[in-house]
This record gives sequence, C-alpha cells and structure tokens, in this order.
Amino acid sequence: MDDLPLAASNVPEYTVSEIAGAVKRTLEGAFGRIRVRGEVSELKRYPSGHIYLSLKDEGGKLRGVVWRTAVPRLGMALENGAEIIATGRISSYADRSEYQLIIERAEYAGVGALLKRIEMLRQRLAEEGLFAAERKRQIPMLPDVVGVVTSAQGAVIQDIRTTIARRFPRLIVLWPVPVQGEGAAARIAAAIAGFDALPAGGAVPRPDVLIVARGGGSLEDLMAFNEEAVVRAAAACRIPLISAVGHETDTTLIDFAADYRAPTPTAAAELAVPSRAELAADLQQKAARLAGGLHRMAQERHLRLTRAAQALPDLPSLLGTARQRLDDRATRLLLALPNLVAARRSALLRAERGLPDPGALIAARRATIALQAAHLRAGLRQAVHRAEAAGARVFSRLSPAALQARLREARARIEGLAARLESVSHAEVLRRGYVLVLGADGHAVTRAAAVKPGAALSLHFADGEVAVKARGAARGDEPPQGTLPL
Repeated sequence: MDDLPLAASNVPEYTVSEIAGAVKRTLEGAFGRIRVRGEVSELKRYPSGHIYLSLKDEGGKLRGVVWRTAVPRLGMALENGAEIIATGRISSYADRSEYQLIIERAEYAGVGALLKRIEMLRQRLAEEGLFAAERKRQIPMLPDVVGVVTSAQGAVIQDIRTTIARRFPRLIVLWPVPVQGEGAAARIAAAIAGFDALPAGGAVPRPDVLIVARGGGSLEDLMAFNEEAVVRAAAACRIPLISAVGHETDTTLIDFAADYRAPTPTAAAELAVPSRAELAADLQQKAARLAGGLHRMAQERHLRLTRAAQALPDLPSLLGTARQRLDDRATRLLLALPNLVAARRSALLRAERGLPDPGALIAARRATIALQAAHLRAGLRQAVHRAEAAGARVFSRLSPAALQARLREARARIEGLAARLESVSHAEVLRRGYVLVLGADGHAVTRAAAVKPGAALSLHFADGEVAVKARGAARGDEPPQGTLPL
C-alpha cells in the first residue's frame, strides 16, 4: 500500500504572487475611492518626493502614502498631530503583506481641527518673537508708492484703487497672487519677499507701504493667510505692512505679524494714505493759528514798545536842562578862579607873617653849635689825661727785669710742649727700629691682606726710604725668612 500514489486534494493551490494580486484586486474593487478620517502620525518625507504616514484613531492605524505627483495637488501641508480627512483608494503592498491608503487629496477634519492647528502655530511663532510689539514699524505719513498683494480680479483691488484716488492719488504697484486654494500661500509669501527685495531707484519702484488684502470668506478660504510661510514673510518684511484679510470679525495669523491690521481693504487704503482734504483743512487751521499767533505777538510787542516809550523822559527837555546847567557851571567857574587865587594869596601872607626871622634863627643855631663844641673839647682833654695816666701805670709795670722773667716762663712752657710733641712723632718711632710701609698710591699699608703679589711698596726708615716689590702674601703668624712682614 505504500507504493500507491497519493490521492489528489480538492483544496486549490495558489502562489504567493497570486494571493497578493487577488487581495489587491479585492481591496481595490470592494472599497474603490474612499474618504478616511484620522490623526496624522509617523510622517516621513523621502528624497524621492514621496510622503509616507499613518492615520490612526482610538481603535486602529492605517498606513498611507502620497506619491510625488500627488503632493502639489494635496491641498494642505501635512504635519504630525493634524486631524485630517484623506481622500484616495485602498491598495496593498505585496512585499510586506500590508494594505495602505493611496492619498490623493487631504483636508482638515472640520473647523475645530483647523482652529487647533492655527492656535498651535500661533503659540509657536509668538514664542519666537514674530508678533512682538517692538518689531512693528510706523507707516510713512505720505508714501510715494503703495504696493498691493492680492488677486488681480475682484472688488478688493478696485476698492483700494478707488479709496487711494479719492483720498490722495499715489502710485499703486500690484503683485497679483491667488488668495486661496492650492499653492496660494507660497505665492503670497513670494510676493511679500519680492516687494521687500526690490532695490530703491530700480526699474520697478520700491513701495513705501505694503497692503496684503483679501475679501471675506470661510475659515478654509482664508487658510492661505494662516500658513507659516506667509506669516514669516510678513514678519521679515522691512516695508511697513498692513494686513486686510477678510471681514472685520475675521482674524488670521498674518494680522499678528503685520505692522497694522485693517478690518477691510478699504480701511487699509485709508491707513496707507492720508486724506488730501483733511490735510488741506489741517494746514489751513494751522496757518490761521500761526497768523493769529503772529498778530497777537506783534500787538504785544507794540504795546510793550509803547509803554517803554511812555516811560522815557522828554529828550528836548532833558537837553535844554543840560544846556542851562552847563552855562551855570561855566559862569560859576569863571568867578571861582579869581576868588581861589585871592584866597591862596591871603593864606600865603598869613603864613609869611608867622615865620621867624632867618637871621635870628641862624644866630641861635650858631650859638648852640659853639656851646656844644666847647663841651666836646673839654671832654677830649679829660679823656687824653686819663689815657696818659693809664699808660704811665702800665709802663711802670713793664720794667726790663719783669719782661725777662715773663719771657723765661713762656720759653720753658714752649720747650715742655715741644718735648711732648717730639715723643709722639713717627720719626721718633722710626728711630726705635720700626718701618713705615707705603703703597703705590702713597697711603700707609696697615694689613698684609691688602698687599697683592708683585705690588710696589716704599719702606720708610729713620734715615731714608727703600723701594721693594712684594713676592707673596704672608702665611701664619711669623713671616718666612727674607720676606717682608705684610
């Protein structure tokens, strides 16, 4: 029985490729084109341009892929954590035995998801400082060129043109862009950056103020102005920027990054340029106030000048009084000089009468001098007599015998002093056998250590001197035989 062939089985046999193809056809045929709602996770962008992700909810997870050709038509920028509704078809990937959703379009899952995404982006950009008040710039009072970023069709650009022409006609440079739909955010950001990159004095005039405007619409219609690229372009723009997106109740993220927010495009045009009529009226009012102020100032100065003139004295009267005073002083001066001379003459006569007689005065002085001379002669004679008497007494004491005795005493004292001086003389010491050693500089040598070998020395004895040369320094207490004591 072992050699009998096995009976054929009724279970069909398939290859792996056949099973994978059948599963793929079943999935694609059963579901067709579908819409799937879920939260984006595990988002990866490959260098090839394809995007791989997963859609998940509380109960499961579905793989998804966006082919490179479908990315520009996707309709939104995918990011982790966003809740979306993806439109596409179910297929399988046989190499991994996985099924996946081939995504062709995507949109945010309702207004709540959009608002949540916008709020998260707003908080992140605010933390970076893109909405800080110190970044805001002032709009020039009267710009020469107004740049507008909006759609070339529609009522927005017409409202801006009409308002500027009515208030104060200025040159308007339009950069047309789509304001909603696929690729609108990139075009708006490029327009803002393009205006900012225009050089001053170029072929295209550089705007002094920039208006980014759009009419009203739903939250989905205004999403282009909530994109990060548009907000960053508005914050980086060096031209003062006015945001006028939607109606007064609509708020987009570009409103936070702009320097000014206008509720409508018409209000943005009114912010950009002043009203010519209001400026003219303001100028007229200021001119009137200036003229009135000048008139009041002139009146005040005239009044002060009038008061000062009234306070001044009458010049002709002052001049007449001065002339009269001058004549009076001249007349009094003519009379005063003779009177002064007469008074001085009378005083001189009175002084002359009070002076003593010069002859009598001289005689009195001569008598006084003669008396003093007589007293002086008498005193001199008495002094001479006293000096002669003193000299006689001294001469009497200086007899020859006394002088000789005095001389002997002085000689004996001098001889004693000479003997004492002779006893301490170095010549006396040399006669007793000592020698005086002098160096080459003529100074006495008192230590052996001061003598160097070969030094020239001079030995002074009592009866003369001898020149020698040292052969070496002494060793020990006793000098060697034939050497000098050093």
